[in-house]
Amino acid sequence: MADNRKKRGGADRGLIAVSEPYEVAYWSKKFKITPAKLKTAVKKVGRSAKKVGAYIKLQQHKAADRARIAVSQPYEVSYWSKKFKVTPARLKAAVKAVGHSSKAVGAHLAKGKSTKKAKKSARKTAGKTTKKRAKRKAA
Repeated sequence: MADNRKKRGGADRGLIAVSEPYEVAYWSKKFKITPAKLKTAVKKVGRSAKKVGAYIKLQQHKAADRARIAVSQPYEVSYWSKKFKVTPARLKAAVKAVGHSSKAVGAHLAKGKSTKKAKKSARKTAGKTTKKRAKRKAA
């Protein structure tokens, strides 16, 4: 059924007509999404603006949640441990130190690895110089 611009009652205000470009523009701006995403949401849940709004909120929450590490979930701990190539205990310690953001945890773990490499190379260099000194003293 086509949208009638003369009918401005409450029932029409709560519905989204994707066949009308001005309505698509209005609702896209209101929900802060692209027109394509709005049309997809209307296909999924129907024309009701309340249902579409709830669906969009849920989708945005899911997208934000993907970047968080839930240490209470064993499958998440396993996934992120493999991704960062660390033990689950080290992952949990990093989450405790910097929070649940996967970016922050990744940066924290990378910083820890780089300092370990620097310490290792310093030890190797120090070991070589002590060996050279010992050879000089023996000679």
